[in-house]
Amino acid sequence: MTRPLHLELDRSAKTPLAEQIHKGIRTAIESGVLAPGARLPSWQDLAAQLGVARGTVRVAYEKLSSAQLIVASRATGTHVADRPPFPVRRDSAPSPGSFMEMYQELTAGPAIFQMGVPAQETLPATLLARMRAQAVRAEVSAPAIYPDPRGELALRREIAAYLALARGIECAPSQIIVTAGFSGGLGLALRVLGLEQKKAWMEDPGFPFTRQGLALARLSVAPIPVDADGIDVDYGMKHAPDAALVVVTPGQQAPLGSTLSLVRRSRLLDWAAQSKAWVIEDDYLSELQLKGRATPALASLDRAGRVIHIGSFSKTVTRPPCGWALSSHRPPWRRNLPKLLRALRPRLGRRCSARWPTSCARAIICGIFGARSGFTLHKAMHC
Repeated sequence: MTRPLHLELDRSAKTPLAEQIHKGIRTAIESGVLAPGARLPSWQDLAAQLGVARGTVRVAYEKLSSAQLIVASRATGTHVADRPPFPVRRDSAPSPGSFMEMYQELTAGPAIFQMGVPAQETLPATLLARMRAQAVRAEVSAPAIYPDPRGELALRREIAAYLALARGIECAPSQIIVTAGFSGGLGLALRVLGLEQKKAWMEDPGFPFTRQGLALARLSVAPIPVDADGIDVDYGMKHAPDAALVVVTPGQQAPLGSTLSLVRRSRLLDWAAQSKAWVIEDDYLSELQLKGRATPALASLDRAGRVIHIGSFSKTVTRPPCGWALSSHRPPWRRNLPKLLRALRPRLGRRCSARWPTSCARAIICGIFGARSGFTLHKAMHC
């Protein structure tokens, strides 16, 4: 032993004491505190030193022995096993100003006045827990067959009903693809459209994760300013008329919160139809309203089939994220969708876990979002 070994146990933690002892000794061995050949106290002696049951230390020692980190012998006692030195792996800090640094800051946890964080105490937690328990029981009795890669039909039907009642979009369940939140829907849409090396309008300021997604898809981002009426369509038409894609948050602009005016909605849709450009509508926070009902979705006004509507229930019903992408029946989406679904599904990340779709469907049926029962979430925001 090159340095003294100190094991500190947190008896109030949820981690079992045996696991804490195992982790402490393993860390000491891998970091060099316990050198190869160093003798360890017997599990009886260590149990007395730490004030725990003998069986607790014995379980920890058995795990260490199974990992070939220690060797026990009646003649010589318990020693650290001889093993070649391994470099200690340490996560390097992200580069200052990089996307990963920003990502870690945004996902570290809710902060004061952080946008898009719902107030959990206002959500019907008891109702959601009961529905999720029912979904788990239904999953156990369900046949073990391959699921539809687009998502369960029951969920897609309920999403279609929700979009018709709450967002003013008339669509069929066959147009809906269940995704792992907005990011999953955005990735799927960008891969299907195949717009590499082309230009895309992006709100400025806008959601940084969306900007990174466009960059990863090899699109050239054209920042378009935002004011009280939403994205400045005329500015985009003047400075980037050759854009093939527009990503917009017309309901509640992220992060300024403005709503895209009806005049600019019509202007954007007319330009997209004439230029054969695609519009990805990020239905950001559509299910969370401070007052009243949400403004109808941009896709509800689309008559040329140029809008791909993407939304999610990630802020309310589901953990992990669960969302949807509403596809157009026009090429190239219709032409490329079956082939790309089969090829890309394993690489697009997991959809909702198996029990979430049923839970989501029942939540929508019960009117959690006000589509069928008048329930509102006007208090479901911190800011």
